[in-house]
Amino acid sequence: HAFAFRDAWGEELLASIREWEPDLVVCAGFMRILPPVVVDALSPRMINTPPALLPLFPGAHAVRDALAAGATETGASVIVVDAGVDTGPVLAQVRVPIHPDDDEASLHDRIKPVERDLLADVVTNWNQES
Repeated sequence: HAFAFRDAWGEELLASIREWEPDLVVCAGFMRILPPVVVDALSPRMINTPPALLPLFPGAHAVRDALAAGATETGASVIVVDAGVDTGPVLAQVRVPIHPDDDEASLHDRIKPVERDLLADVVTNWNQES
């Protein structure tokens, strides 16, 4: 579908999600800022996995930003989605060292498996945490 307005897209997305009656919504790799109607309806049962050691380097270019800042470590976080960009409560984090020869691709390749394992742990234990 093409939507004339972001809110119309949000309403359709929320209706589609609600059809499944999920206990938890995972936005890993989604890379879109959700309209308030979606966040308000689903948070705190909606999580995301930014490739960053939040609150450092939020946003779409976290890996690039960490490298540009000369950071010696970054990581992966699992957060509750809120109205901000990567500003929700942190549920879990893992640190990943930045090697001197890292570029954006190599660092992201090392973060991805850590991020996946962290997400799997949070989802597996969700009922105990929520």
